Amino acid sequence: MTLAKCGYLARLAMAFILCSLSAAASAAAQGGTAIGSAFHDCADCPEMVVVGPGSFIMGQYGVRRSSPPHQVTIGRGFSIGRYDVTFDEYDACVADHGCQGPTRDYGWGRGRRPVVDISWDDAVVYAAWLSHRTGRRYRLPSEAEYEYAMRAGSTDAFWFGNDIGRNAANCNGCGSAWDNRMTAPVGSFAPNAFGIYDAVGNISRWVQDQWHANYDGAPTDGSVWANGDPLRRVIRGGSWFNGPDFLHSAYRNADTSRVRNGKIGFRIARDL
Repeated sequence: MTLAKCGYLARLAMAFILCSLSAAASAAAQGGTAIGSAFHDCADCPEMVVVGPGSFIMGQYGVRRSSPPHQVTIGRGFSIGRYDVTFDEYDACVADHGCQGPTRDYGWGRGRRPVVDISWDDAVVYAAWLSHRTGRRYRLPSEAEYEYAMRAGSTDAFWFGNDIGRNAANCNGCGSAWDNRMTAPVGSFAPNAFGIYDAVGNISRWVQDQWHANYDGAPTDGSVWANGDPLRRVIRGGSWFNGPDFLHSAYRNADTSRVRNGKIGFRIARDL
C-alpha cells in the first residue's frame, strides 16, 4: 500500500471518528434522541423517556367534558417522565431550597411513592428548579401531550384495553393492594407501549393548560391551550380514590392552581 493511500485512509478514519463523536455529543446534549430511550439529566432528576411525534384522536364522546373528539398532530418529539415525580425527587428540590415543603405523605411513606399534596403552582416551581439545575427546559406537559403519551397508540379506554381488569392499576375497584386506601410506589404496574409506567390510575396529574369546559376551539398541534379560565388548571386521570370511569384515557377535570390534596401529583416533561 502506498504512503499516499495510507494517508488518505487515515484521514478518512479520522473524519469518521470526528463525525461519530459529533453525533454522540449532539445526542448527549439532547438527552438521547432515539424514541423510547431513557435518560437522567442529574442524579436526583426524574428518569425521562423520549416520545416521538405522531397523530391521535384526542377526547371521546360519552366521556365527561371530553368532546368533541379531534385529531391532534404533535410534530416534534419530547420527553416525559417514565414515572410520576416521586417524594425522593421533590424532596431534593426542597433540600436545595428550590421548592416549598416538605409536602405531606399522609402516613403512606415517601421515597419512591409519587409526591402528592402538590398544587399546580408547586409543580411549576419544581419544573423551574430542574431547568435551572440542568440547563434544560423542564415543564408540565400540555394536555394533548399527556393524553398522547398515556394512550401510547391505543384508542381504547385504557392503554391495555377497555376493561380495567384486576391488578393492572391502582383505583377504587382495580383489584390492587392499594385500592381506595393510598398511593402505590411508582413502577408498581406494567409500562405502556411508550415505556411509561403507571399511565393509568394511582394519582391524578396536573398539566399545563388553563381550563376549558370542552374541546371547542382546542389546538390541534399539541400545544398548551391558554385563554381559558385563568384560575383553574387541567387535571388528567383518576387516582387511587376514584373508580375506573375516572381513569379513562380521555377523562379530564380541573381545580384551582393552589389546591393540594392526597390524590393529585404530576409528571414532568422536557423539550428535546
